[in-house]
Amino acid sequence: MGLTFCDLLLSMLNYLYEYRHGWSNQKIVAQLDFAFRTFTWFVISAYLHIQFSHSSERKFPILLRVWWVFYFLMSCSNIAIHLGLYWKHSSLPFLLWVSDAESFIIGLFFCYVGLFGKRQEDKDFNLLDPLLKVNFNQNSGDGEQVSSVNGESVTSYANANLFSIFTFTWMDPLLALGYKKTLDLDDLPQLANCDRANVILTYFKNKLESNGNGNGSSGQVSTLKLVKALILTTWKEILCTALFSIARTMAAYVGPYLIDAFVQYLNNPNQLKYKGYELVFVFFLSKLIMNLSERHLFFQLRKMAIKVRAALLSIIYKKGLKLSSQSKQGHTSGENINLLSVDVERISFFSWYLHDIWMVPSQIVLALLILYKSLGLASLVAFVATTILMLANIPLGKLQKKFQGELMDSKDRRMKVTSEALRNMRILKLQGWEMKFLAKIIELRNLETRWLKKLLYSSAMISFVYLSAPMYVSLVTFGFCMFVGIPLESGKILSALATFILLKGPIYNLPDTISMVVQTKISLDRIISFLCLNELDPNAVQKLPRDGVEVAVQIVKGNFSWDLHSPNFTLKDLNFRVSHGMRVAVCGAIGSGKSSLLSCILGEMPKVSGAIKLNGTTAYVAQSPWIQSVKIVDNILFGKDMDKERYDMILEACSLKRDLELFAFGDQTIIGERGLNLSGGQKQRIQLARALYHDADVYLLDDPFSAVDAHTGAHLFKECLLRILGSKTVIYVTHQVEFLRFADLIMVMSDGKITQVGKYEEILSSGTDFMELVGAHKKALANLNFIEHVDGSDNLSSGEEDGNMLHNEKSTKEDEEKEPKNCKTEKLVGLEGQLIQEENREKGEVNISVYWKYIMAAYKGAFVPFILLAQILCQLLVIASNYWMVLATPISKDVKPPVRGSTLIFVYFSLILGSSLCVLTRSMLIVTAGYKTATLFFNKMHLCIFRAPLSFFDSTPSGRILNRVSIDQSAVDTSIPHQIEEFLISIILFIGTAAVVSQVAWQMLIVFIPMMMACIWFQHYYKSTARELSRLAEVCRAPIIQHFSESSLGSTTIRCFDQVQRFMDTNLKLVDGFSRPKFYFSGAMEWLCFRMDMLASITYAISLVFLISMPNEILSPGGVGLAVTYGLSFNLQGVVWDLNRLENWIISVERILQYACIPSEPPMLVEGNRPDREWPSKGKVDIVGLQVRYAPHLPLILRDITCTFPGGMKIGIVGRTGSGKSTLVQALFRMLEPVVGKITIDGINISSIGLHDLRSRLSIIPQDPAMFEGTLRSNLDPLEEYTDEHIWEVLDRCQLGDKVRKEGKLDSLVTENGENWSMGQRQLICLGRVLLKKSKVLVLDEATASMDTATDYLIQQTLRQHFSGSIVITIAHRITSILDIDMVLLLDNGLILEYDSPAKLLEIKSSSFAKLVREYTRRCSS
Repeated sequence: MGLTFCDLLLSMLNYLYEYRHGWSNQKIVAQLDFAFRTFTWFVISAYLHIQFSHSSERKFPILLRVWWVFYFLMSCSNIAIHLGLYWKHSSLPFLLWVSDAESFIIGLFFCYVGLFGKRQEDKDFNLLDPLLKVNFNQNSGDGEQVSSVNGESVTSYANANLFSIFTFTWMDPLLALGYKKTLDLDDLPQLANCDRANVILTYFKNKLESNGNGNGSSGQVSTLKLVKALILTTWKEILCTALFSIARTMAAYVGPYLIDAFVQYLNNPNQLKYKGYELVFVFFLSKLIMNLSERHLFFQLRKMAIKVRAALLSIIYKKGLKLSSQSKQGHTSGENINLLSVDVERISFFSWYLHDIWMVPSQIVLALLILYKSLGLASLVAFVATTILMLANIPLGKLQKKFQGELMDSKDRRMKVTSEALRNMRILKLQGWEMKFLAKIIELRNLETRWLKKLLYSSAMISFVYLSAPMYVSLVTFGFCMFVGIPLESGKILSALATFILLKGPIYNLPDTISMVVQTKISLDRIISFLCLNELDPNAVQKLPRDGVEVAVQIVKGNFSWDLHSPNFTLKDLNFRVSHGMRVAVCGAIGSGKSSLLSCILGEMPKVSGAIKLNGTTAYVAQSPWIQSVKIVDNILFGKDMDKERYDMILEACSLKRDLELFAFGDQTIIGERGLNLSGGQKQRIQLARALYHDADVYLLDDPFSAVDAHTGAHLFKECLLRILGSKTVIYVTHQVEFLRFADLIMVMSDGKITQVGKYEEILSSGTDFMELVGAHKKALANLNFIEHVDGSDNLSSGEEDGNMLHNEKSTKEDEEKEPKNCKTEKLVGLEGQLIQEENREKGEVNISVYWKYIMAAYKGAFVPFILLAQILCQLLVIASNYWMVLATPISKDVKPPVRGSTLIFVYFSLILGSSLCVLTRSMLIVTAGYKTATLFFNKMHLCIFRAPLSFFDSTPSGRILNRVSIDQSAVDTSIPHQIEEFLISIILFIGTAAVVSQVAWQMLIVFIPMMMACIWFQHYYKSTARELSRLAEVCRAPIIQHFSESSLGSTTIRCFDQVQRFMDTNLKLVDGFSRPKFYFSGAMEWLCFRMDMLASITYAISLVFLISMPNEILSPGGVGLAVTYGLSFNLQGVVWDLNRLENWIISVERILQYACIPSEPPMLVEGNRPDREWPSKGKVDIVGLQVRYAPHLPLILRDITCTFPGGMKIGIVGRTGSGKSTLVQALFRMLEPVVGKITIDGINISSIGLHDLRSRLSIIPQDPAMFEGTLRSNLDPLEEYTDEHIWEVLDRCQLGDKVRKEGKLDSLVTENGENWSMGQRQLICLGRVLLKKSKVLVLDEATASMDTATDYLIQQTLRQHFSGSIVITIAHRITSILDIDMVLLLDNGLILEYDSPAKLLEIKSSSFAKLVREYTRRCSS
């Protein structure tokens, strides 16, 4: 209705004006146009009122939306026609220009509303109502109205009015808050519903699957279908940005089109004054439209990128939860991290180049049309020159594709090794291998930088060619004009120069666009290759009806294989049936297929033939504990609601209550990545508690008792299996023979087959496999009984305590009295006491030292003055060449040229040649300095990471580190040098433009200075918010990668507990958390740029009015024309834009520098204090007053430990899980430095020598066996110090020789994490490493926990033979493993409870060790 009145007013004004001055045909047409528009808009408004006033339909009719688009396009064409008519006739009615401007702006507005705006599908929403149904409350200090959905505040963009949307004032409240305080994620309102990851994923997934012929099969996905799905998901943004691109392009070419007319106006003193003002109005209007279109174009492009990123991150995570084991082996975690961090980012960034594919040719055509108007046939030469440049992109594009593909492949290889090294950093440090792996990563980086260097230098050459291209096109064009005699006048020259400046954009963007198309295609292909990986067969397990079926688990004629291409099946001829309520034990030697059996029941193992039937829900406890990096309570509840009574009962049954009491935060303690701040036994018991709390029908337990001590194991078996799970179906794998008697059914496995099935007594005499296991156990038990019997016959201990018992009853009681106090004290620690802290981010402005360190890193900043000089010279030469062409050509045909044509072209050629050489010099210097800086930062950061103490890795999730070595490093590699170049070009161009405009009339500075001050104030007001939003975005990216890595490792557990949807929801929440700062950063950026554009447009208009108001005698028309030409691109916004982008990118340097300053471990070598080559010769270990804690804010783990381990003796360390056994070992290897006390080996204080000298002389078989991707040879001998004969000899001693000979010898493949080897086999390979090393000090940290008794016995025999002269320190949970030792150290809560020989401790009936042995004997005999 407003438009109706507006057009009616224009019609009346036109009628009154023409009535007084007479009518012409043209004016009659204008009057009819106004009348028809008035009638049309009246009809439309009446229709809308009738249609929508009482209707519940909330969509604009499609016909109306088509009409709005058509109206906008007609408005554009009207402007173009009227501009053409303007130069053929003396004038057009001023009101017609006003009408054109009104039509264009309103048409653009309606396109925005109709095609992109607030169209809603919810029945409760009103036409043009807010995006979400909201409640308003005054919860902002600024009195701002904040909308909320489900109790969470939602972005004010969702319910902003159209003025607020167009001017970005909906960002005001957040900018005001960011100006007052440092923003946190909680300060950012939620995204609108349509921009949330769950909505985007649902829509995207539907489109992807419908493109896959509706069957939803991931295997059917292709690159084309993925692209289609992305387009359909963001079609509104694509259409809207296309319209804004058209408007921006059309408006941008108005200036060059009118420059010639402006110069002719200035040159003609008889021109009417109002015509000059008309020109000024058209210039101002075109600049206003261009700026407005550009701001909303960029904002919507960023919104599109957020949607694309959310869709891809979510679909990749969803796919990751479904991958089969074979697919996981082919796609390592390092490659997957690159998918999330690099490829997804690149595809989302492509939205900036999307419209360049068709806009660049359109811009070139428009430019050539303007050139044709000015220069006639010479425009054809310009077209030919431009075409040649465009064709040159074909080989350059292929070259870039090759370099980019090779770079990504080499980056994948580096990230794979980095990810593996970070995951196993504890092992690398224990073995002293971290420098070897660092050297391997540096070597891979060197390979990567070869391709990076080629890519950077080729990009620099391409930039040089295409930055110089417009100048050479202008040279060819002007040269042709001189050759054929086309007159060159100042106005035409200026029009051509303004067009060439615009043409520079498309020509410069063309290689970037082609490069981005190539890179995006590569990234799309990589994502498609991931999405097409094989998934687990959802129908592998047949679900039986729960009612009336006795069968709980059944496998019929089952054959299974981890590798479907292998002729040898992993599990063969499986036939068994388990009824409800049965306890089934699975036993067998290492590598016999026990864990694989549980995997096939869960449907995790590829089925070759047969049927698996399962009745009811399942719970699974893996052999390798999978623990989330969340609170302990969340690990146990695992998505279920809290039932306090059941929760407490399960904590008691799993012996976790005492452990939780020792933690400062109890069950609220946040667990480190992969359970780093838990012992092996604690991790296993938390896993077991999770399974028990789940209350499933069928329980699958993979050797859950091996990681806990004998006492705890007995308690767990009794309370968990016999009591809580008494009525459940339980299938448990175990190596503890004493637990087999309680099974209703025992399955003995050998070589992938079930060789014996039956009750304990039935199968005891029916086969050799079971007899071997039981026989070894009985032999160990007989030895134990013999020792106990011999020691028990001696009454020396009656009423007498041995002097070697270090802690008598009194001291123990004192400790017990102290303990609650200590615990209480520790519990007072605030939240900062948690091991895993929130990621540290810098606050406030990026410190100037960060820029300084970056600039000075390469060659101490020697290149900087040369880079500045090259750019300044380049700009001066460009300005000089333009001045030369304008001043050396006549103002009109009637004036004689001041110089000859050949001179004109020669001087122009010389100037642009010099300018081009400066461009080349600048580009090459920036690339060289940037490459050198990236290499230095990479080496420094990686050295600091690998030299960091273990506590750093315990408290830092690997996702944070990987974020820096992948995304931040990529930014330093390529983005920052490019952005520095862009900023340099912008600032010197701005200074040059201001100089040219001010040179014409210095009075212009009166306008420029206030404008610049206002821009600087806006930028200062904005930047604190934008900076923190950028930092928040970086901090919120790491949890996505971390969650993906964690979920991939635990996907079996997640699927078994039916928690896939919950984990998917968590991922979507994390993606939203990442999208929020990105969205608000986009809004903040456009808020600033909109205001700067408005200031620049107003300043430009004032400048033009000033110039046409001055007398013609004072100003040169050519000089004024040049000032106007430069003024078309005059804007401080470009400088601020590039400065802010540089500041956002430089945050990557800031983050890298954070990790380049990590406190280091003590030195690897102490040159003045290196031990002899033979050290340690005896292996005597003295521990004096040792106190150790994991971090300064955490409680002591070891408290005043004092004892001596004599050289050549066998020491056994026993104690309850969490008592400090493994911590003592870490202190021995200096993984943890003592708070108080010392450790000496053969008289040398280990704290006084280098870490490498210490760790390389000691040997350890760790609690968690680690294998690295590669071959068996590289795993046994990573330093390549031994011959094949030595390695084969060791394999035979480790009982692995026969298996390795069968499967591919020493080059047998080892997949990521050694997943294709069983846990027991991994521990045997770790044993092989120490046998090769032959150290005088050997530590076994529960090294045989995952082995059967028979293998354990053989290993003990091997160790006795080959380490007879060495000290062997054994931490074991099996009492039989430590009976054949010289001394026993019993720890409890970080204190020595008992330390003496086993015989003497057994003499004292009240000793804890004696009680432990008696309990174990009783349990085994029962």
